[in-house]
Amino acid sequence: MSKLQEEVARRPISSRSSPWAIRLSKYLAQAGVTANSISLLSIVFAVIGGALIAFTIHPITWFCAAACVQMRLICNLLDGMVAIEGGKKTPGGPLYNEFPDRICDTLFLVPVGYAVGYPWLGWLCALLAALTAYIRVFGGSLGLAQDFSGIMAKQRRMAVLTAGLVVQCVETWLVGSHWSLLVALAIITIGSLVTCVTRTISISRVLAGRSGPE
Repeated sequence: MSKLQEEVARRPISSRSSPWAIRLSKYLAQAGVTANSISLLSIVFAVIGGALIAFTIHPITWFCAAACVQMRLICNLLDGMVAIEGGKKTPGGPLYNEFPDRICDTLFLVPVGYAVGYPWLGWLCALLAALTAYIRVFGGSLGLAQDFSGIMAKQRRMAVLTAGLVVQCVETWLVGSHWSLLVALAIITIGSLVTCVTRTISISRVLAGRSGPE
């Protein structure tokens, strides 16, 4: 894959140019830490965060779960930087780049459904989150630029979840209900559905433009 193709296939992340991210990724690369191991570490944070969401009710645990969400995102940022900028690419890199993300989404979103009393909504949310990625990668398999757009792309899903968990921390302390997480889960579910639709329409339009007039 050429340098241009690599950049097109990468999710645009503004924090990739942040001084702290550049310094940390350089340190990890020089220390011999592989990009694939960082990708796998994101699953560890997802397991911890999902367990905190599913099995605990103390206000502080919601905050800790929110921290796990952010640590997962940091891993997602650093694995690509170590691989590309740090020169640690491997043939299996694309596999490690995609599969842990799908696992992490599921490990975070499904437990939220159980925590708020609507398991089916958690599973539906996780399915739609995975479908947004499938549509993106499917477009890439057709030779199109991967479409990272949408109102509920990964960073926005995790931002909504983080906000829901932080607010839930306060709500649990004050009244003990779970409306904050339920609202966050509903927003992610609906937003993911809309993202699936808009990405599919975008792919369809590009393909129709390629075919030209009959």
